[in-house]
Amino acid sequence: MTKGIILLAAGGTGGHLFPAEALAHELKTLGYSVHLVTDSRAERYAGKFPADEIHVVASATIGSKNPLKVAGSLWKLWTGMRTARRLIARLKPKVVVGFGGYPTVPPLLAATGMGVPSVIHEQNAVMGRANKALAGRVKAIAGGFLPETDGPYATKTVTTGNPVRPAVLEAAKVPYQPSNEGDAFRLVVFGGSQGAQYFSKTVPTAISLLDDGLRKRLKVTQQARPEDMEMVQGCISKLDLGAEIAPFFNDMAERIANAHLVICRSGASTVSEIAVIGRPAILVPYPYALDHDQAANAAALAANGGAKVIAQADLSAEKLATILTHAMNNPAKLADMAEKARQTGKPDATRLLGAMVDAIASGSTIADFKEKRS
Repeated sequence: MTKGIILLAAGGTGGHLFPAEALAHELKTLGYSVHLVTDSRAERYAGKFPADEIHVVASATIGSKNPLKVAGSLWKLWTGMRTARRLIARLKPKVVVGFGGYPTVPPLLAATGMGVPSVIHEQNAVMGRANKALAGRVKAIAGGFLPETDGPYATKTVTTGNPVRPAVLEAAKVPYQPSNEGDAFRLVVFGGSQGAQYFSKTVPTAISLLDDGLRKRLKVTQQARPEDMEMVQGCISKLDLGAEIAPFFNDMAERIANAHLVICRSGASTVSEIAVIGRPAILVPYPYALDHDQAANAAALAANGGAKVIAQADLSAEKLATILTHAMNNPAKLADMAEKARQTGKPDATRLLGAMVDAIASGSTIADFKEKRS
C-alpha cells in the first residue's frame, strides 16, 4: 500500500531528468508510487529512472516567428494538455512536480487547472522560460539557487539546492589535499559540447606558457569533443605531461574529488556538484545561454569565495596561464576556496525536496513547511 502517486514532469534532457530521478528515489523511500511524464527524448533514460510508469505527452516550444509554426506549436501544446488532463484524471496524483523544460508545460497547466497541488523545481539562479510561465500558478517553488527572501514568488519559494548523484555524495567524503611545491597538481577541465570546444583550444595553449617547473607538476584530466581529440592530444603530447583526454568520463565525481583545481562551465548541476564536493574552481559561463543563467549560477558560488568567475571574452590563454601560475604557487589559497565551496554546497537537497513534496502531498501549506523547517 503506497501513500499515493506523485507525478514528476521533466524535459527530456539529463539536466532536467537527473534531479527528477534523485527525487524519485527519495519519494520511493517515503512510500510513494512515482510516475514520470516527459517527451520522447527521455526514452534513453527509461531504464534508469525509478518510475512505476513513464508517460510521453506531446509538447512544443514557441521559438519561431513564423505564424504557421507558432500555430502548429500551440496546437501541439493544446493536444498535450488534453492528454495530460486525461492522465491526471486517471492517476489522481497527490502532487505534480515539474523540473523545467517545455515538456513540463502541458502537465503542469493541466494540474493547476484541475486543482491538483503542484510544485516546480528550478535548477538555475535565473528561472527558465517554462518555469517562469508556470510560477504564478503553482503552489510552491523549490530552487537550486533561487532566494527565499527576494522576488515576486519569495513567499512560496524554498531554496532546497539541487539534488546530486550518489557518486557526488560519496566523492564529498574525500578531504581536499593541497598540492605543495614539487607535488603533482591535478587539473580537471570539462564542459558541455561548446564548453569543451573552447577549453580544447585555450587550456593546452595556457599550459604551454607555464614555467617548466610548474608544467612538469601538472596531471591533467580534460574533456574534449570527439572531433577535437586529435588536436588536444597532439598539443598535450608536445608538452610532456601526464594527461587523460576523453569525450566523456564515467568517474567525473571521483576526478573532481581528487582535483586541486577545476576549470569548467557553470551549469546548475556542475556548480552544485563542485560545491557539494568542495573544490576550488575557475568558472567560465557559457556566453550564449539564452537567459544568462550560467553567469548567475557562477555568481552564487563565487559570492562565498568558492570560485573565481571569468567571462569567456576576458579569458585569453595568457591570462589563464597567469591564473594557473598563481594557483599552483598558493596552495593555502586553493584550500581556503575549497572549504568555502564546501560551505556553499547543499548535500541534503534531495532529502529536503522530498520532505517539501511530502508535506504538500499531506495537505500542508508551503508557509507551514517553511515554519517547521526553521
